[in-house]
This record gives sequence, structure tokens and C-alpha cells, in this order.
Amino acid sequence: MQSNDARTLLLCAVPAAITGGVAAVVSAALAGGKGAIGSVVGTLLSVCIMAMGYYVLQRTARQLPHLFQAMGLMLYATQFLLVGIFLAVFKHTTLFNTKAFGLTLLVVTLVWIAAQTRAHLKAKILYVEPEPADAKKSAPAGSPS
Repeated sequence: MQSNDARTLLLCAVPAAITGGVAAVVSAALAGGKGAIGSVVGTLLSVCIMAMGYYVLQRTARQLPHLFQAMGLMLYATQFLLVGIFLAVFKHTTLFNTKAFGLTLLVVTLVWIAAQTRAHLKAKILYVEPEPADAKKSAPAGSPS
């Protein structure tokens, strides 16, 4: 993983984890221990799925750049399917508060997306490789540069 990818991942995971911690405290106050457990599970699910998706997408962009856009669409569909499977499996669970889980999952995912958008907007990633200054000076006069 390149350093800018690791930095972006960190800039996304930290706000998401902090949001999940705040949600766990609020859920514990409103719904008790099961609410806190639901928030922790929602936070872990969201952060794991979003981090896995980011890693896979960056790896695809590096190895198969021509499949980047299609892979992004397939990745979002896969993430949605994985969350749907998790929701179906734990539909009638009594292990945690499902309302706290669902709200935390939604909020943490939205925070992750906002943080990822901000990280990409702030990143100084070059779209083209600039020519070295020496190459311009050494070109013969009258040649197109």
C-alpha cells in the first residue's frame, strides 16, 4: 500500500472509530448495555467493510486500471450485499439492540464516506508526471517540447 493510500485509510478510519465510540456511549445511555454492544458491532462492521473495500479498490487501480470504474461499482454492490447478509442473519437477535446497531452502522458509514471525500479533495495527487526541469533546458532550439 502506498503512503498516500495508508494516509487516506487512516484519515477515514479515525473519524469513523470516534463516531462509533460516541454512538456507543449514547446508545449505552439510552438503551443500556445491549445498545452499547449494538453500536460497537455496527461500528466494527462498517469500518471493516469500508476498509476492505478501499484496500481492494486501490489494489485494483494499481494492477488493473482499466477495470477501476467497473470494480468500484461491483465493490459497492458487494459491500451492500455483505451488510444485507449480516442483517438477515442477525434479524431477530437478542445479543444487541438492533436499532442502535442500525443507526450506528448508518452514521459511521456516512462519516467514513465524508472523511474519504475530504481526504481525496485534500490529497495532492498528480494526474500527470511533470517533466524534469533539465529536460526543458536541454531540448534543442526550435524543437517542440
